[in-house]
Amino acid sequence: MAEPQESKGKAPAQEPSDSTNGQDNHITDNSSAEKSSETIEGSSGKKDKTPLVSGVKERIGKLARSSNDDKTVTPQMLDSLLRMNPSLAGELAGMPQDKAIETLTSMNVADLLTGLSLGKKNQKDMASYKFWQTQPVPRFDDQENLTEGPIKIINPEEVSKEPPQLIEGFEWVTLDISNDSEVTELYELLSNHYVEDDNAMFRFNYSRAFLNWALTSPGWKKEWHVGVRATKSRKLVAFICGVPTYIRVRDQKLKVVEINFLCVHKKLRSKRLAPVLIKEVTRRCYLRGIYQAIYTVGIVLPKPVTSCRYYHRPLDWLKLYEVGFSPLPPGSTKARQITRNHLPSHTATPGLRKMQKKDVGAVYNLLERFLKRFDINPAFSKEEIDHWLLHQESRGEQVVWSYVVEESHTKKITDFVSFYSLESSVIGNPKHKEVRAAYLYYYASETAFNDREAGFKERLQLLINDALIEAKKAHFDVFNALTLQDNPLFLEQLKFGAGDGQLHYYLYNYRTAPVPGGVDHKNLPDERKRGGMGVVLL
Repeated sequence: MAEPQESKGKAPAQEPSDSTNGQDNHITDNSSAEKSSETIEGSSGKKDKTPLVSGVKERIGKLARSSNDDKTVTPQMLDSLLRMNPSLAGELAGMPQDKAIETLTSMNVADLLTGLSLGKKNQKDMASYKFWQTQPVPRFDDQENLTEGPIKIINPEEVSKEPPQLIEGFEWVTLDISNDSEVTELYELLSNHYVEDDNAMFRFNYSRAFLNWALTSPGWKKEWHVGVRATKSRKLVAFICGVPTYIRVRDQKLKVVEINFLCVHKKLRSKRLAPVLIKEVTRRCYLRGIYQAIYTVGIVLPKPVTSCRYYHRPLDWLKLYEVGFSPLPPGSTKARQITRNHLPSHTATPGLRKMQKKDVGAVYNLLERFLKRFDINPAFSKEEIDHWLLHQESRGEQVVWSYVVEESHTKKITDFVSFYSLESSVIGNPKHKEVRAAYLYYYASETAFNDREAGFKERLQLLINDALIEAKKAHFDVFNALTLQDNPLFLEQLKFGAGDGQLHYYLYNYRTAPVPGGVDHKNLPDERKRGGMGVVLL
């Protein structure tokens, strides 16, 4: 690997905690996780209290030892699955042993269970495994020859016009993003209760500008900003949202909702609000005639369409070391690490400049052709290109940075690259209060269309290295990227270090065969595993 695995204190984006989303779609329920982990202690190295699960592990082990099939669920993989999904372990305890073994041994998810983050803080179960059994999502024991397409046909006449009943003392609200005080409430809820790393060292710090950018893309619906308030105090205690867009799944164009920012106040996670929030945003989307969704989670649920790994490129290594994000590798020194991660002061790609309003059409054309190379990709409109990729002063502080390469003679846009900003608060550090993280967003290059991609790898490395330089000039501390798109072509070469976070992509009410996530069976970047996921979710 190009760099030792980044510290225990990885960027919290890797371990989404309470949502279903679009980028962090993480939905979690502390109570189920806690109850299950009391019953199943195998994840901590102790003997399982539940004889059934012990028996399942033992028989799985025998199957694994007698099989050379890479797709067999090994005892180690099973252990990882149970650690990441405590309530799944609880579900196993309630299933007949033969049925549990049949289900687990039929799971074709070896590549999805490699290198999962096993931290305890964010292993909460996005609602619960039992809850997802009631939803129109692919199952682990689905047969490979099932028809691709919607899982459940929704009859609009049968969709309830009323929200589900909340427990006493709480009520549904629709958040008004145009109201500064309500945006402040959402900011405070997410900042204090959304995503935190396993060691409680970092916490996402979503800016108001970021929230405005993320929640008001073209076609957004106010009623999809779903909140829950305490009736007496009027305090915002839970939230989930969706934004509409189109994606292509193997050339099938779908109108979907990107689900994001599912967050429940820490003190209320025993109230099992997460499943109710999911049901409510689903109901509201159904009423608008959208029956599919896309979201990401940091844990394994039924059933990922792909799984990607986080990688990090230090821009200010010393600061990352001082806050506990980056370790000092054995045998190295601070000075050596600073030198190793040094970047040039100036970019090297001729014709590279900031994207302007006049470039929207050219970027749309280039990106549309480039992204169609992936099995699952966004079908952006020009309006979405303008919203997602172009910084607009009216929104306040800058959230997204985009650059184009303009050929000097023809004035043609040949390349494009972008990244967005997501800051994290540093908890309890006397020297630093925040870490500024840049996240690689969308990019494209005409060289990808050359015969056998001639020159594409070299061009992409040059382009991304220039993005690193621009991020450094904009005072970012770290540059994060997943193994999706064509990222395996440059991650190790540009000194990105492997993180301990995994991000799993899911489709709601749509079944399709899994797509590559850019990693091999050892969970390392693999150029041969490109071509799967082309969607980048916030």
